[in-house]
Amino acid sequence: MKKLKIALAANDTTYTYNLRKAILSRLLAEGHEVIVVAKKMLFQEELQSMGCRLVGIETNRHGMNPLSELSLFRSYWKALKEEKPDLVLSYNIKPNSYAGIVCQKLKIHYIPNITGLGTPLEKPGIFQRMFRFLYKSGVSGADCIMFQNADNKQYFCRYHMLKKNTRTRLIPGSGVDLNEHEVLPYPDDKNQVHFLFIARVMKEKGIDQYLNVAKRVHERHPNTVFDICGYCDDKKYLSLLEEADKQGYIQYHGEQKKLKDFFANAHCIVHPSYYPEGMSNVLLEASAHGRPIITTERAGCREIVDDGITGFLTPIKDEVIMEKSIEKFLAMSWEQKKEMGLAGRRKVEREFDRELVVDAYIEEIERCYSEE
Repeated sequence: MKKLKIALAANDTTYTYNLRKAILSRLLAEGHEVIVVAKKMLFQEELQSMGCRLVGIETNRHGMNPLSELSLFRSYWKALKEEKPDLVLSYNIKPNSYAGIVCQKLKIHYIPNITGLGTPLEKPGIFQRMFRFLYKSGVSGADCIMFQNADNKQYFCRYHMLKKNTRTRLIPGSGVDLNEHEVLPYPDDKNQVHFLFIARVMKEKGIDQYLNVAKRVHERHPNTVFDICGYCDDKKYLSLLEEADKQGYIQYHGEQKKLKDFFANAHCIVHPSYYPEGMSNVLLEASAHGRPIITTERAGCREIVDDGITGFLTPIKDEVIMEKSIEKFLAMSWEQKKEMGLAGRRKVEREFDRELVVDAYIEEIERCYSEE
């Protein structure tokens, strides 16, 4: 394959480095020029050290102010018109939509990745119709659309958001780097048992259920600790977290750049999300580190857990079953807990190795140019 100029469009550099480092490394190793078009946040130096060039875009994941959105579209237009990439790989709703439309107008090959539907696509109303239109417009000229779970593809089909002959491919989420996320020694549970929540602190990630269940379980089992790592996306939760922290059943650690120490200390990951995930990277990393999981029967979560073997699945928003699952976990022996985590590791080795995702991308990029 000839050497290409490839742009990767995503929400921000933090997301790009944490989840797209493997594909960037492969593209650079094969001699392609790589540009990251994203909001400049963490890991800028790391991306540049790899050999990527950064083009800053001021994205706003939640905003829908018409003037701001028009400005964002113009930013993508300016960046891609000036850079003239041969190919664009896009991720997240707005890059998929706006960069996708620009690629069509400028006749640039592009491969969008549906990293989850996002809350607006699930709530009936004007924003739902708007986002459906944007997404449909953004992906309509794609060379291939990558879907991270079958439910998301079914949604696009059900609402006629795909052109008849559009090529699609189902991939195992973002995959997980099995070398970077190695099996960690399982912690002793004689003094304390740590449960860990890692996510943006927001309603749809199940933070209310986690806090409520944590309080009740801690009252019965004072040796339990419920840790939380994540940026407080909804500021109303800050006072709740501070109060829970004072009462001793929650330890809130804020947003963390490096999570390995928290995984090492955790006995179980609790992810009560009902957010429209693509594929939960937190759960993939937890399994890779050899940690049992309690999560919901939500697309993007349920695929990662074999119920009763690598963890427990609970209905969405069901605090009663979630609490029973935690009690069931606490009743297990240390050896059983450890084996549940190792079973999760074996599952991600079989099904979610990040190299499977990278290989899929390389095949689709080669297809773009073999068909010219």
